[in-house]
Amino acid sequence: MPKKAQKTKVVTQADDAPKKARKISTKKEIKKDESVVKLRIRVRAYENKILDASVKQIIDTAFRHDASILGPIPLPTEIKKYTVNRSPFIYKNTREQFEIRVHKRMIDILNPSAKTIEALTNLNLPSGVDIEVTMV
Repeated sequence: MPKKAQKTKVVTQADDAPKKARKISTKKEIKKDESVVKLRIRVRAYENKILDASVKQIIDTAFRHDASILGPIPLPTEIKKYTVNRSPFIYKNTREQFEIRVHKRMIDILNPSAKTIEALTNLNLPSGVDIEVTMV
């Protein structure tokens, strides 16, 4: 029986950059090679537009240094709700509700080189974006 071909995703950059097809690894390829070192980047922000721009900047930097990337993977949005009394005396039963949404994304960089890690540490991202980097 013939073997099934592995599926790979091809991603192209935005119109402002030169168009090149880039290969993004799939989960099947990762499971074959057990000695994979991953740089896991979790990015959090209150505004999704700023978050997506930051993630694009991280991915472009990693692609420039020929790193293979998994992601960005959207994680569930964390919603914190607060209920506050409108008035402390007469209209005590009327209340206002506020919510804060925290948007999250996760990016895995497979087998990063020293130049890739150095370029990612020197990134200048906008304020309000929280980054958590771990080696897996």
